Amino acid sequence: MRVPDPCVGPGFTPGRGGRGAIRAVPAAPILAAAVVLGLLVAGREARALDQPAGEKPDTCVACHQAVGGPMAKPLEDRKADVHATKGVSCADCHGGDPSRMDMDSMKVKGFVGRPSRRDVPRLCARCHSDGARMRQTNPALRTDQFAQYQTSIHGKRLAGGDTKVAVCTDCHGVHSILPANHVQSRVHPVRVADTCGRCHGDAEYMKAYKIPTDQLALYRESVHGELLLKRQDLAAPTCSKCHGNHGAFPPEVTSIAGVCGQCHVINKDLFLESRHHTVFDRMKLPECVTCHSNHKIVRTSDDMVGVGEKGICIRCHAAGSPGYKAADQMGKMIAGLSAAVHKGEAKLAEAERAGMEVSDAKYEFQNARVALIKARNEVHVFAPDRLNKVVGPGIELAEKGFRAGQEALEELGYRKQWSLIPLAAILAVVVGLVLQIRRMEGGRG
Repeated sequence: MRVPDPCVGPGFTPGRGGRGAIRAVPAAPILAAAVVLGLLVAGREARALDQPAGEKPDTCVACHQAVGGPMAKPLEDRKADVHATKGVSCADCHGGDPSRMDMDSMKVKGFVGRPSRRDVPRLCARCHSDGARMRQTNPALRTDQFAQYQTSIHGKRLAGGDTKVAVCTDCHGVHSILPANHVQSRVHPVRVADTCGRCHGDAEYMKAYKIPTDQLALYRESVHGELLLKRQDLAAPTCSKCHGNHGAFPPEVTSIAGVCGQCHVINKDLFLESRHHTVFDRMKLPECVTCHSNHKIVRTSDDMVGVGEKGICIRCHAAGSPGYKAADQMGKMIAGLSAAVHKGEAKLAEAERAGMEVSDAKYEFQNARVALIKARNEVHVFAPDRLNKVVGPGIELAEKGFRAGQEALEELGYRKQWSLIPLAAILAVVVGLVLQIRRMEGGRG
């Protein structure tokens, strides 16, 4: 459970004004702060603030340190905060005059003790949308995040008064914000799914939106989740790769191929050429998702093509239909090429283990493997005749590799047979020498 930050309104309290329910600040810490400030003013003990000589006093730091407890937590969190390292002070976000050593410091310069959730994006945008300011701190950081957020489903709902939707602090944190490339950052690729899942995986919190809440669990079981979360492959997609980050949106039916095509470019282009593209759009079927699913995308296999038990085509194409027959053809083509490639690989490997020189044949055999890869992509056109133009040459290359391995092994057999002749001759010479030596020794006796 997320612990609400004592200095920011968006504490997560589902069912009580949203995850951004604002809680009243206890009177005791404020009274204690007033007492502390009164003592500081009366005694002029500015050195009690533990500030280096020549550095301006900071009422925010003094008060929160003196009160301690939850009110001091922001100071601890800010030690590693990216904003603190860039010189951003408490007053830059909360307003007020930190140079004044009295309670009036919180009554000037637009002091906001705890920004409302609805105001958080615009507050962050005061700096993050300012190109001149960002060039001084992080020139590589985009300055259109707020504009993008306003186009997102989160931003639109927030503008409509829904304060349960995600705002900047829900994803990035409050006083302990780390750079996005820091492995402990909430928005680091390996942590994005968990960050999104804090809301989207909470069935009770998401009940009013009537959308599934099992996305995180499904993603963890997917091939993408396996690559990113288990193998730490940062090239694998996470939520923001498909849905966007600041401009997050649910992909439309006709745009899913474009989303998947960010990585799977060839498959996307082939699918857009296919008859299925037009049919799917007309039937409002979600392109890639129809066959591969969305959050729980499993590792593909050749069994997915065809009419077998694991075949996907038979979900739509009834037995005997043209689509069913085409699927059967394509499945057999892929299976035939795959078998030929594996057979050729095994034969060349056997010849190599036997000590035969097959490096040239192995090099050429790579073209057969490439043909198999191309064929697996080509199925996205869903046209047996086009697929056969890739599979046919691929099988020929695979068979050529098999023959090369077979011939090498046959050559090895010939060599073994012919090697027996000189061995027999040598043996005959040795035997003759032994007999001659014995006769000579017998003659001397």
